[in-house]
Amino acid sequence: MNREQKSAAIAEIAEQIQGSEAVYAVDYRGISVPQAAELRTKLREADASFRIVKNTLTERAADQVGAEDLKALLEGPTALTFARGDAAAAAKAVADYARTTDGLLPFKGGLLNGAPLDSAQIGAIAKLPTRQVLYGQLVGVVASPISGVVRTLNALIQGLASQLGQVAEKKESGEIPAGDAPAPPAEAAAPAQTGAAAEPEAPVGPEPAAEPAGDQDAEAPATPTTSDDPAEGADDSSSTPTDTDDEPAPAE
Repeated sequence: MNREQKSAAIAEIAEQIQGSEAVYAVDYRGISVPQAAELRTKLREADASFRIVKNTLTERAADQVGAEDLKALLEGPTALTFARGDAAAAAKAVADYARTTDGLLPFKGGLLNGAPLDSAQIGAIAKLPTRQVLYGQLVGVVASPISGVVRTLNALIQGLASQLGQVAEKKESGEIPAGDAPAPPAEAAAPAQTGAAAEPEAPVGPEPAAEPAGDQDAEAPATPTTSDDPAEGADDSSSTPTDTDDEPAPAE
């Protein structure tokens, strides 16, 4: 490999490191060319790629993109898995293939969004559900409360429609009069009665005592003027009361 080819390989590896969500380093000793091709096909389904690299070139590529933690994994035969999409799906594909090949392709470590990972952490990621499974579970969790609300609203609407239908049937059968005006509510008459009762009544004073009828109808008789000498021209018989007028009437 000449200098230009090496420079092109370094640039290509650096671009793959920078464009991947996760990078997994594995030991590829013992794997055959057909097995490597089969693994590449499985990883392609998870939007990932598998590449056997030279450690010296990969170190230079790591220096270009600032992936210093990856340089510590470049010892011995090393192959890199570049996960551009679902990191869990890529780790699961490598782990499943290693299980079917009697322990080939052990994890050395890797990077996830620039953070270093050891082999145990990558194994834990491989056991996680894939992104599609997680999306399905999330949709189910979000949709379950909405479906419950829809069922409740449908039940309420059906109940209201049933009650309205029963009312219409009772009106048709005469159980509920349709033409009678509704009686005014009792609460409407209460404020008027309260206002009337609140008005104060005029105080009733004692009535004046009735005067005797004799005092009202007749005046007291004038006292006859007596003198030794009667006035001139006066009639003695008319001015002096007779004895017959003063005597009481005989009892029967």
